[in-house]
Order: sequence, then C-alpha cells, then structure tokens
Amino acid sequence: MNENGKQVPAEIKGWNWGAFMYNIFWGIGNKTYLPLLCLIPLFNIVWIFVVGFKGNTWAWQKGDYKDVETFKAVQATWNRAGLIQFIIAIVCVVLYIFFVASFVSALMSNY
Repeated sequence: MNENGKQVPAEIKGWNWGAFMYNIFWGIGNKTYLPLLCLIPLFNIVWIFVVGFKGNTWAWQKGDYKDVETFKAVQATWNRAGLIQFIIAIVCVVLYIFFVASFVSALMSNY
C-alpha cells in the first residue's frame, strides 16, 4: 500500500519498457515524479533500472485507474514504444561499433 491506501495488484507488477526508456517523460505522464531523479548524472545509470522495475507500481499508486485492464491498456502503449526504442538503440549501438571498427581497421591497414 502507499500513502493513499491503494493496494497494488500483483498482476500489474513487473518490468515496464516505457518507464525504462522514457523515464522522465513517462514519470510526468503518469504523475509520478521519482523518475526525475534520472536527471542526476551517474546516478541515472542505476536509477533507470529501478524505474523500469518499480514503474508500474508507482503509476498504479499515483493514477486514477478504474480497473487493472484499463491500467494495462495504458501501460501497453508505453511498453510497446519503450521496447521499440530499446531495439532501435541496440541496433544503432551495434552499427556504430561496426562502422567505427571498420574505420579503425581501414586506417590501420594504410600504415
């Protein structure tokens, strides 16, 4: 329970990709402001994982959802967007590493 006396249903607990990837925007959109701590350099590296794990709980406690299905429908949109953003980020990092490695390899072969 939280300070409002809201019991958190077990079925909403779990990882939230939207909270993980869009932590600050997700927090503002869900009226939970602990994700703003992601603005603190270095601390944010750990805090984004906390937000990903605890996000659903915080959103449920701060939100005004009539039932679990409504909550899940709202968070499903955030989850899809966050997962897609995560996949895009991983692909970009892999491509970046590939191109940097290719560039360094090309430079080294000239010497």
